[in-house]
Order: sequence, then structure tokens, then C-alpha cells
Amino acid sequence: MADNHIPQLRILHVFRAPLGGLFRHVLDLTRAQLARGYRVGVFCDSATGNKVTEAALAELEPQLSLGLHRFRIARNPGFGDVAAIRALGRVRRETGANVLHAHGAKGGAYARLLPLPSSERIARIYTPHGGSFNFRPGTAQHRFYMLLEKMMASRTELFTFESGYIAGRFRTYVGGADERVRVIYNGIAEAEFEPVDAGAAAFDLLYIGELREAKGIDTLIDALARIRAESGRRMRLLAVGSGPDYEALVARAAARGIGEDVVFERPQPIRAVFGRAKVMVVPSRAESLPYVVLEAAAARQPLISTDVGGIPEIFGPYADALIPPDDVPRLAERIVATLDKDPQERAEAARALAEHVHARFSLEAMADGVLAGYLTALGAPVPAVQAAVALQSP
Repeated sequence: MADNHIPQLRILHVFRAPLGGLFRHVLDLTRAQLARGYRVGVFCDSATGNKVTEAALAELEPQLSLGLHRFRIARNPGFGDVAAIRALGRVRRETGANVLHAHGAKGGAYARLLPLPSSERIARIYTPHGGSFNFRPGTAQHRFYMLLEKMMASRTELFTFESGYIAGRFRTYVGGADERVRVIYNGIAEAEFEPVDAGAAAFDLLYIGELREAKGIDTLIDALARIRAESGRRMRLLAVGSGPDYEALVARAAARGIGEDVVFERPQPIRAVFGRAKVMVVPSRAESLPYVVLEAAAARQPLISTDVGGIPEIFGPYADALIPPDDVPRLAERIVATLDKDPQERAEAARALAEHVHARFSLEAMADGVLAGYLTALGAPVPAVQAAVALQSP
């Protein structure tokens, strides 16, 4: 199939929700591709988002030569998916997209269930971002979604995983496609390695992320309540995010007697939040390779994190500092121990982790790796990334 022709890339990113790390990944990748002269478009849900993400899409839209296409996409499977897939088909035909880069379980299903003309060379790239691979093995949901993943695997030219952990889950529960699997780590920009100053922090602890069960913020609230009950010590938590469990989490903090110590704020630019607390906590039950951990590490924000998903791949030689998820006593113990450390000791640990992340998680390396994946999936040679860049037209 391979020949000496490097195709013009017309890239359409397909996903459901413009939220969280998945959206951050799409934004970074899209901006990098636009800067290199590629023609790019976006297809995503019209009903999901917040002020921050809507502003990001509004800023991006004029640069998208293949357009920004919003269509109603439900979180769970349903009859509405048929209309959404038809809409995606219309967009693909009108734009002539030859790379469908699908993100998340819903995006992956749409791009791979979409009928494609046999007369055109079109590559379907699937990046799960955890997605269906985060369901607990042995559950009915996990069995159901793994069956769907197996059925759609043959309609995928390339799988890209942002962590070895999720790639391993794919090999275990889907398998049969090793030659089409690549691990391409999420990367962040050089400017994000500028350190933050937490010297005047008004809060002890910081949580940034979605307010839902998988993120484990309920265990963080319980840990603070345990510390208060055992020692009388009060700790202030700033929780920044939105999600379906907001009201339940506010009620949980009140019921545990620490309602006045937990302050919830809506999503906002992440660099504006770093430094408002002495230590950031990532109490997740499931992750792939979370941007929030990369960003916090790069900014030298002291971190406490659970040992889940691809987080150990971020921490590398410092992974022994991670703690198990769903362990409230251990989390409470680690919070107290970390806050009681000398600030210089906390800062030194944060500096060492930042240097490790700087060496391994580059935005440029991510963009280059994805481009090479596109060319391979299209059956084109990959002699050099720059050769493909030179042939693109805006």
C-alpha cells in the first residue's frame, strides 16, 4: 500500500464533550497542526461545555479551514447517535477529510461506524483517553464496551494511547492489533514550566477536575473530615471544577462538619489556580495520563496523587510517592505529613518532578508522533516530519 506520495492532510477531530483533559489534548494538537499549516476541523457536542471551553472554541473557530461543527451528542448510547453519525458523514464529505481522529469512546464509535467510500484513502485514528477502558474489569459495563471495541477494531487504521497503562488494557481485553498500536504521551508547552509561587497560599489544599465519582474527590472530603475528627485540625480546600456530583459533594462536606472549610469554584484557567494552595491533591480512582498532573508538575505545584492509570508513568522514578485510591486513612496521613514538611523540602520535591516531566512530555514530540501516525495510517512514507509539513497548504 505504501508509495512515495505524502498526502495532503485534511484532519477532522471527532469527540463528544469539550471538557477536561480530552479537550485539552484536542486543543493542543489542533493548535500545533494549525501552526504547521494543516487543514483542520472539529466535530463535537453542541450542548456540553463551560465558559472556559466555549471561549477556547470561539478563539479557535476562525482558524479551522474545515470548520467547527456542533451537533447534539448524548453521553450514553441511544437512537440520537444515528442522526449524529449521519451529520458526521455530511461533514466528512463536504470537507473531504482524509484523517478522522476520534477521541474518547463516543468519538471512536462515530468515526468507525461511519460508512466510508472505498474509492478514497481515509485513515481512522482512535485515541480512547481512558474512556471505555476505565470501566472496572468483570463488570457488565466493561464486558459490553470491550465487546464493542473488539467489533470496531478492524475499522481502525491506528490506535494511539497517551499512556502505556491504557495500551496495556487494550492489549489485554481487545488485542489482535499490536502492529496498529502506538503510545504517544501527552505533551505540554515550554511556557507551562514557569514555576508558580505558593508562598502566600490562602488554602492548604487544591483539587482541580471534574466533580464526579471517578475523580475521587469524595475521598478527599472524607480525609479532611477524618483529620478534623482525630486532631481537631482544620484544613481549607479549594475545589475547582464542575460536574454531576457538585450538589452531592457540597452536601457531603456539610454532613462531615467541614462545609465551611471546602470552597467550590467554577472551572477557570488552570495557571490562575496554581499557587492558591500549598499542596494539590489528585485523589482519582481512574485516569489515563491526566493533563492536570502534567501541568501541576511542570508548574512545581507540590502534589499528592493516587497510583492509578498512567500517573506512575508521569512520576517515573518518583512513583513510590503515590498512594492507593479509595484509602481515606492513608490519604489523611499523607496530607498531614506533606503539609508538615519544611516548605523548602516540598519545593525541592516539586522541582525534581518538574525536571523529569520536562525531559519526557513535550508538546512538540506529541505533535510529531501523531503526524507520523497519520502518515503511517494513510499508507504514506514517514521519511521526516518536516517533509510532510512542507507540502501542506493552509
